[in-house]
Amino acid sequence: MTSLVPPDIAARADALAEALAATAVERDRAGGHAAAERELLRESGLLALTVPTEFGGLGHGWATMLAVVRRLAQADSALAHLFGFHHLQVAGVLLYGSAGQQARLLGGTVTERWFWGNALNPLDKRAIAVDDGDGGLVVEGVKSFCSGSVGSDRLTLSAWHEATQTALIAAVPTTRRGVAVVPDWDAFGQRQTDSGTVTFDRVRIDPEDLLQAPGTVPTPRATLRAQVAQLILTNLYLGIATGAFDAARRYTVDSTRPWFASGVARAADDPLVQHRYGGLWLHLRPAAVLADQAAALLDRAVARGAALTAGERGEVAVAGAEAKVLAHRAGLEISSQLFELTGARSTSERLGLDRFWRNVRVHTLHDPVDHKLRDLGRHALDGRFPDPTPYS
Repeated sequence: MTSLVPPDIAARADALAEALAATAVERDRAGGHAAAERELLRESGLLALTVPTEFGGLGHGWATMLAVVRRLAQADSALAHLFGFHHLQVAGVLLYGSAGQQARLLGGTVTERWFWGNALNPLDKRAIAVDDGDGGLVVEGVKSFCSGSVGSDRLTLSAWHEATQTALIAAVPTTRRGVAVVPDWDAFGQRQTDSGTVTFDRVRIDPEDLLQAPGTVPTPRATLRAQVAQLILTNLYLGIATGAFDAARRYTVDSTRPWFASGVARAADDPLVQHRYGGLWLHLRPAAVLADQAAALLDRAVARGAALTAGERGEVAVAGAEAKVLAHRAGLEISSQLFELTGARSTSERLGLDRFWRNVRVHTLHDPVDHKLRDLGRHALDGRFPDPTPYS
């Protein structure tokens, strides 16, 4: 982990990663809901990592949280995803919520040890909100790709408000009447992210539930939630890439047989193998540097508070896009090429080395990297910052 992470947090993250790694291959194969491992996350105390100290939390910044996501993803990217998306909902409360909402929701996150889930898929507008005539709203419909929803205590949701043609954002108990979580995630990777479908059957949204009311124009600071989300994904990819690199290196040193024509007694002494590992390292290292720089810039932007300008927000978006593109490439290249360096025996299902590629392949499809490259090229050519969207 980066040296900027406090030693006590690094120690907790390392211990948690080691515990997750012990069963990661078997659980990846089984899929489903990792209830016991979610409890490990809860028991670690790290669900309060980004909750401010005034609400009883640990009060650490986003760079620290992202470093923990990366560390956990080296061992188990599905549980790292759950951890990261829990903190994404904390970010939403901090960036959108009133002082009273922050005290109530973040205080409860600490005292009640709530695990947050996500039902805020911005591209899915099937959840519709209408005014109920009594000061509240009613939500009816469906949301897909709801990471962490299965087994959650609280949900952040979005719904399309027809009257204003805008989205609202709210925080509700997962047990609220009319909310149902369907555990139907069946992708070939990230199998334990609890990314179910959430249905809403006339779910009431009271005024105190609204983090962003219909018709609200978000401030530059509020739109930083998208940058938290993007950097969580970036660090998931980096963690997978690092885990794949380390697993491949260990296997190459300990188990891979040298090719008969290499003229060496150990595969690790083969100059061609060394050359290839050097290439993989140069996928990993620049991505990590840019991800750390982007995380530091995010922390500085959040610290600016209401004074944050659109230009300053744009600088975070550019840094985040740079890091995400390189992390995307590092994850896919390392998790795929490792088999060319470890050999045929490394494809044994017993080892589970294929999980790195499956997990990063599924996750990197969630928003097209080509659009990040377009944004970066446009910025390089005319200085235009990425448009503030849920993905940029």
